[in-house]
Amino acid sequence: MIRRLFWVSFGVGLGAATAIATTRWTRRQAKRAAPATLAREARGSILDLSKLVAASMEEGRRAMDEREHDLRGRYGADEPHR
Repeated sequence: MIRRLFWVSFGVGLGAATAIATTRWTRRQAKRAAPATLAREARGSILDLSKLVAASMEEGRRAMDEREHDLRGRYGADEPHR
């Protein structure tokens, strides 16, 4: 009789703990998938992408100016043609 009571209590406790853990996990997942959260993450990604593009463009301009300076020096074109 005591064994049965122990195992029934154990099963009820394990079931309750599993239900609580599952409920918490589900709420966290729902909060992560909320529209406001997704919009905030997308906005952050777009800002990061725009910074990366701006840095890339600046590096390209710098390399282009450096190459132009080298070519003008090599071929004797003193004045820029713009």
